[in-house]
Amino acid sequence: MTKEFRIGDVIQGEVTGIQNYGVFVKLSDTEQGLVHISECKHGYMSELDNFINIGEKVKVKIIDIDEYTRKISLSFRALQHLNTPPFPSKLKKYPKRYLPKIGFKTLGRNMPKIIEDGLRQIEEDQTNILGKNEERY
Repeated sequence: MTKEFRIGDVIQGEVTGIQNYGVFVKLSDTEQGLVHISECKHGYMSELDNFINIGEKVKVKIIDIDEYTRKISLSFRALQHLNTPPFPSKLKKYPKRYLPKIGFKTLGRNMPKIIEDGLRQIEEDQTNILGKNEERY
């Protein structure tokens, strides 16, 4: 190997081949790398034939070098600017949920009225029951 390549290097190369899975780029006289179809551009890409031509001079970034096979993975996408805001989007504010007024304080305030209504209902039921029983006999 005549030149030592490192991950992160941006190199000028020449397209030597196009396959349906990626683009082969000649980096030096002895080294060649592959730009996988997923690293060609941001978003979906169906065909590489319309994207690039053989013999075209391109700038690529080295994103990986396999230790054992010395295969070099390249990327066009890493050099493209993606229009994203530098700050996160605002969180959506959801309306507050209506919660009924329940709990021990509310129960404590309403307890005398609840007891009074309950006693009145018991008295009415007893008079109705006694009154109906007396009418039958």
